[in-house]
Amino acid sequence: MNILKAYTLCLLVLFVVFSSCTSQSRINKSAQHNLINSAGLKTAHVGISIYNLQKDKFIYNYNAEKYFVPASNTKIPTCYLAMKYLGDSIAGLKVAEKDDKVIVTGTGDPTLLDPEFLHQPVFEFLKKINKPIHVIADSLNTAIWGSGWSWDDYGEDYQPERSTLPVYSNVVWFRKNNKDFINFFPKKNIIVKTEGNGDFLKNVTRDLRSNSYTATFDSKGKSEIRVPFITNATMGWELLADTLGKEIHYTEPEKSVFRNYTIFSQPTDSVLRIMMHRSDNFFAEQMLLMVSNALLDKMTNREVIDTILKTDFKNIPQLPVWVDGSGLSRYNLFTPKDFVFILKKMNQDFGMSRIEAIFPTGGSGTISSYYLDEKGHIFVKTGTLSGVVALSGFIYTRKNQLLLFSILVNNHRTSASEVRRSIEKFLKTIRTKY
Repeated sequence: MNILKAYTLCLLVLFVVFSSCTSQSRINKSAQHNLINSAGLKTAHVGISIYNLQKDKFIYNYNAEKYFVPASNTKIPTCYLAMKYLGDSIAGLKVAEKDDKVIVTGTGDPTLLDPEFLHQPVFEFLKKINKPIHVIADSLNTAIWGSGWSWDDYGEDYQPERSTLPVYSNVVWFRKNNKDFINFFPKKNIIVKTEGNGDFLKNVTRDLRSNSYTATFDSKGKSEIRVPFITNATMGWELLADTLGKEIHYTEPEKSVFRNYTIFSQPTDSVLRIMMHRSDNFFAEQMLLMVSNALLDKMTNREVIDTILKTDFKNIPQLPVWVDGSGLSRYNLFTPKDFVFILKKMNQDFGMSRIEAIFPTGGSGTISSYYLDEKGHIFVKTGTLSGVVALSGFIYTRKNQLLLFSILVNNHRTSASEVRRSIEKFLKTIRTKY
C-alpha cells in the first residue's frame, strides 16, 4: 500500500512538473515567435514578466530583471500613490479663514477651470465668499518641467508646465468658431496674432520665452488646439482672479486664523480614469505633486519619490531610476518585475473592482483599436516614446486565471503600431491557452 501511495505521489509530482514545463514552453514559444524574434524586434531590447496571482508565482520571465525606459507605464506607480494617499476626492484649495478675510493656498489640483470638468467646487466657493481674498502664491519646490524632458516640446499640449495652482490645465485653448472669429481662453496676459485664411486652425505656435502666440488658419485643420502657457508663482492666481472678476491680495501665512479647512474638488478616481485612459501627462505630474503635498507638505518630485522608495516600494525587486510622474523623461528606468510588484500591491490594497474602473480595457482609451475581443478581460496601461513601447497590467485568462504582466520594448526601429500588434498577438495566445 505504501509503495502504491509513493508511486501515485511520484506520478502526481511528475504530472505537475510536466504541466508546468509544458505551459512555460508554450509561453516561451509564443514570446519568441511574436515578440523576441519577430521581424521588427530582432534588434530591439525586450523584457517580459508574467505572474499568476492565484498560484502566487511567476510563470514566465525574459529579461525581467533588466532596466528599460518605461514611457507612460511610469503612470502606474503615480496612480497607485494617488489611489492610496489622495482620498476619495482631491483637495482643491486650502483655506485659512479670519473674521475679515480668507487666506487660500493652491494644492496642485489639475482640474481647476478645466472645461472638461463642469462642476467646479473651488471656483464656486471663491465666487460666493464675500470677504477679501488673500492668496499665498507659493512657488514649486521642483522645476516646472521634469528632469530629462525635451525642451523643444515646450509648445506641445502633452507637456504643460507644472505649478502649485494650475488653471485651464495650464494651456491656452484656441477654438475656431466661424470664418471670422477665433476664441481663446484664458485671455489675461496672452497675446495672439493670426495668419492665413480658412475655417480651421492649421497650427498654433508660441514664442519660447513669452506667452505670445501665432494662430494659422487654413481650409483644412482642427477646430481646437491647446498650447501651454508660461507659468510662474502668480500666473494661476492672476488668471483665476480675472475669471472670477474679483481682486486678490498676496500675503504670507498667518498663525492666527478663525478656522482651517479644505475645499475638495473632483472624485479622485474620476481624475485617475482620465489620466490612465488618455495617458494624460499633466494630470500625472500634478497628481504626484499632490501626493507630495499630502505627505511632505510641499510639492517636490525628488523628495516624494525618495520617500516612497524607502517605504511603500522598499521591497521593489530592482531599485528603479524614477524622476517624474508621467514618463515623459527617458531618465526613468524600471524593470518588468518592478511593474508586476506595483500591480500586485495595487491589487492587494485596492482590489480589482476599483482598478477596472480606472484602467482602460479593450477598445477604450489608448487601446481603443486593440484587444476588442478581450474587452472586460484585460486592463492595462500603455507607454510610447520614440523607440519605446510598453504595456503592463492585468489579464483574465480563459481558464479564469488572473495574470499580472509587464512587457517593455526599447530601441525598436519599426512602427509603434507594429510592436503593439505583436504584443497583442502574444497576449491573446496567453489568454487563450493558459
